[in-house]
This record gives sequence, structure tokens and C-alpha cells, in this order.
Amino acid sequence: MDGFLFQAFIYLCAAVIAVPIAKRLGLGSVLGYLIAGIVIGPLTGLVGSNAEAMQELQNFAEFGVVMMLFLVGLELEPHMLWEMRNRLLGLGGLQVSITTALITGAALLLGLYWSVALAIGLILSLSSTAIVLQTLNEKGLTKTDGGRASFSILLFQDMAVIPILALIPLLALPELTNEAAAHTQTQGEHLSLVTGLPGWAHALVVINAVAAILLCGHFLARPLFRFIATTRLPEIFTASALLLVIGIALLMTLVGLSPALGTFLAGVVLADSEFRHELESNIEPFKGLLLGLFFITVGAGIDVKILFGDFTTILGLTLGVMLLKGAVLFGLARLFSLKLGDKWLFTLGLSQVGEFGFVLLNFSLGQYVLPPELAQTLSLVVALSMLLTPILFIFYDKFIPTRLQRQNNAEADAIDEQGSVIIAGSGRFGQIVNRLLISSGISTVVLDHEASTIDMLRQFGIKSHYGDASRPDLLHAAGIEQARALVIAIDDQKRTVEIVEYVKRRYPHIKIFARAFDIKHDYTLKKKGADVAVREVFSGSLQMGAEVLKALGMHPFDVEKMSHAFRRHDQAATEQLYGIWDQDPDIINNQLFITRAQEHSETLREILEVDLLQLHDCTERGWTPPPKDYAQKLVDQHPT
Repeated sequence: MDGFLFQAFIYLCAAVIAVPIAKRLGLGSVLGYLIAGIVIGPLTGLVGSNAEAMQELQNFAEFGVVMMLFLVGLELEPHMLWEMRNRLLGLGGLQVSITTALITGAALLLGLYWSVALAIGLILSLSSTAIVLQTLNEKGLTKTDGGRASFSILLFQDMAVIPILALIPLLALPELTNEAAAHTQTQGEHLSLVTGLPGWAHALVVINAVAAILLCGHFLARPLFRFIATTRLPEIFTASALLLVIGIALLMTLVGLSPALGTFLAGVVLADSEFRHELESNIEPFKGLLLGLFFITVGAGIDVKILFGDFTTILGLTLGVMLLKGAVLFGLARLFSLKLGDKWLFTLGLSQVGEFGFVLLNFSLGQYVLPPELAQTLSLVVALSMLLTPILFIFYDKFIPTRLQRQNNAEADAIDEQGSVIIAGSGRFGQIVNRLLISSGISTVVLDHEASTIDMLRQFGIKSHYGDASRPDLLHAAGIEQARALVIAIDDQKRTVEIVEYVKRRYPHIKIFARAFDIKHDYTLKKKGADVAVREVFSGSLQMGAEVLKALGMHPFDVEKMSHAFRRHDQAATEQLYGIWDQDPDIINNQLFITRAQEHSETLREILEVDLLQLHDCTERGWTPPPKDYAQKLVDQHPT
């Protein structure tokens, strides 16, 4: 029971068990795969006894990297890159080049050969796209300035992988190359179109192969996909997408180049194609599974003897790399004028070494650039830095916002006016509320902690004040004691709850209107004292559904009746379910809540059908047709 199928079965079992647990613990899927590999490999020895089967599976899994770079290329639309050019080239280019230079210099000081030092610098300069983007999304930080700056660097790093892959073979160590040549003579050579060719002919073959990818991607791939789309067979389109990726990878292998380079170029060529999204959706499942298997093989290949045999050195190297990267990132954050909170988010979030480190280490090992012992040590450094990343984000959550609140006390705008309504947050939600109130003659005081939003609103003549609405002194300056209502429209679930709880406790006379993210957040806000909680997308979604019904041919009057009935039913269901939720706020495990919610969903269609057949009521007066003689009466009253 140690063949290929058994190995594959163990790998898949480990992924299915470990990754969901890691996600629940906030570690992310990449770390889940690595931990799964460590468990089934060095800790338990379930895999690894059959070296041939394990090598076959690893070669299969490495194809996930090829697919990932194809998808990266599909995302690189020219207009998006042009809009991000300043930060993309500035932040991203400086981060990669400075970090590479410093790590290379440190490696040279440790006595490594220059090509080995340069390869290490390039590999360790990259950060984890998977961990950082996932964490920023989960914490709602993607729209912050620090989040956007982090995305710019990660995108540049993903693009930088391609020239790094092209450069690494040029750094091969002569002694390792000679050993590989001797081994090749005894084992036979792989099929290649450039074997034995002179340098100029090799270069010509490579140029022609790249040109063929670019031309075929532009002129042949689109008509091919257009023809296949007419068959209306999804499985054929999926097969065609896989054929494209595998064919390009094969061509690159035949000419002695990295398969990832070719698929990346093909992805860039097809980035503005009308089939881009279809290609992404077809390739994504294969990429995710194969890439997950790749990370498991990395974890399974970690040598515990090396880790615990010299744990102090490996930990020191890991912390040294993270501190060096953090120093570069913090300096760039100051150079590009990021705020203090965004600086720390930017620095702590990107200081690890990313998943491409494993990819490039394996590639460097295969290209005889790094000795196997050194590559194994560096793999441990990469894995350990990724394992420390969740701790850095926890540190940011626990300490940075509190520290910033203390330091920003003197930075808020002086509020020289008071109003009947205080609005916390002037984003797309708060702006509409504010405009409606002002147009109705209601005086407002607007607070927002995003300086860029404040500056933009002031250009349109809308006065807002910079400051954090969770600060008691700012609420006092805004006139919370005399105000009649507080509107909380910020895009931060936790802080919204904290403001509701504080204001309701200190100023119980204030009517609090809060923006809710979802039904669970809605219930939490009401429990803490919010008088009204409005789900941010409910009305817009209901209106969108109504417009779809109209477009499908339903009479506007019937659509209006169904919208009213849906709103009434949802409001009633929400109120009835609140009591059940209050007994057990964990909705996922509250079986009674789930059962009642399903019952409400099942009765909704019946209620809508009944409402559709009922006569008009007083709430629909505007839709009631006028009497037949109504027009004649108007003529009689107002003769021309």
C-alpha cells in the first residue's frame, strides 16, 4: 500500500481534514496545506517511503504552479496596470530590488557564492499573496490605504516571478551542473529541441517559441474558443482550456524554458479576451487542487532533523529575514506617505516569505543553482515565516489601533458646529443619508476617519470633519448631548457595535440608526441598543430584483405588490427570529434558528402568490387605477 494511488489518497485526506480546521483557526489555506504535509510526512511517516511514487505526485502537483501563473497573467489587464503604474513600479519595484540587494549582501557576508546569494535574495524578497490577500479580505482592510499599497506590491511580486524564473537558470553552479551532466549520461536525456544546438540557434528557437505563443494567443486562440463556445458543451471548453495550458507548458519544456513563463505570457495575451472569465472559472478548480497538493508535498518534504537539529539558527534566519523586510517596507511606507496605521499594516502584513518561495526554491534546486542542503534550510525559513504571519496580524489587531487612538487624539479636526444629527462615516452609505437630511433642512455634523474621503467631499462643498467617531471627546465636541439622532454608517462591524454600546449607555435619549452588514450584525446592533439597524444592501438588492422581474415581462404593478409583500415578510421573519437568535447567537450551530428560517423561506412563495391575487390596500393607493369617469370630471372642472 505505498503506490501512487495510496499516496494520492493520503494527500487528499490530509487536505480535506487540515485545511478547513486551519481556516477556522484563522491560519489560512496555505498554512493548512503545509501543516497537513508536515503531519503526514515527517511526523507520522505516512508518505515518503516510496520515493518514486512521491516524486510522480510532486511532479503532478507542481503543474498547479503553471496554472497559477496562467491565471495571474489573465488578471493583468493593460488598463489596470496603467492606472496602478505609480505604486506598482514605485512601491513594488523598490521593495523587490532593495530587499533583494540587502539579502544578497547579507548572504555574501556569510560566505556564499555570488550566484547563490543573488538567488536567495530574489527568492526571499517575495511575500505571500495567498495569506495576505485572504487576511485583508477577512478583516475588511482591502480598501484601506495600507491594503491597497499591499496589493500593489503583491501584484508586482507576482509579475516579478516570471523574470526571476528566466534568470535563475543563468545562475547555475558549475560543480552542480557537472554532476547533473554525469547523471544525465547514465540515465538518458529528456526530449528537447535545443539539445546540441549552438548558442545562436538555441536563442533563435527560444525567440520563435515565445513569438508563436504571443501570435497564436492573439490570432488563433480567440477564434478557437469562439468556435468551441458555439457547441454549448462546458466540458469541451474546459478540455480546451487545459489543452492550451498543457500545450504551452510542453512547448516551453521542449525549448528549455520554464513552463510557467509560457503560460504566463499566454495569460497576458488573453487578458482582454471576452473568454477571460470563462477560462478563469474552468482553470481555477484544477489550479487550487494542484497547488494545494504542491504545498502538501513541500510540507511532507521538510526534514525535521534539520529543523530541530539547528532550530536556533533557523529561527534566527527567519526573524532576521522578516526584520530586514519589515525595515524596507516601513521605509517605503514613509517614502510614499502612508499613515501610521497603514504603515504598520503594510509592514507587518508583507514581512513574511511567500508561497512563491517554495516554487522558486524547487526550481532553483532543479536548475542546479542551490545545493540540496541549503534549499532544505531555506524551505524551513519560508515555512516558519508563513507560520508567524497570523501572529503578526493578531498583534496588529490587538495593539496598533489602541496605540493609534492615543496618538491621534491631537490630530482630529476641531469641530466648531453642532447639528440635530451626527453622522459617523461619509462613505457611499453615509453620503446618501447626509444629502437627504440636508436637503430636508436637517442640520448634520459628519465625522470620518479617512482623510482622503474628507478632502474629496470638501471639493464638492460638503463639510465633513476628520476624526474617529468612537472617541468620546469627538462625540462631545460634535454635540452628542444636544443631538436628536446618531447615524453610524462606518464600514467596520466591530467598531459600529462598540459605538452603539457606548452611546446607548451614556446618552440613552439619542436615537441610534446603524448600518448593518448582515442579519447577524443586525441582531447584534439591536441587542446593544440600536433603535434601527438597516442592512446595507437589502433595499438595493430588492430594487434590483424588481427591475429583473420587470425586464422579464411582469407588470410593474405586480412587481410593486410583490416587492411590498417581500419586504413585509422579511421584516416579520427577522423580528420573529430575533428571539431565537438571542438564545444562541451562533447561527451556524443554532438548529432551531436554521429550521425556522427554512420554514419562512418555504412560505415566502405562497405569501407572494396570495398577495398577488389580493385587491389593492391603502398602502398601494398610488397604484390604484382611477375611476372610469375620472378624466371626464377633470375636463368638466377645467374647461379649456
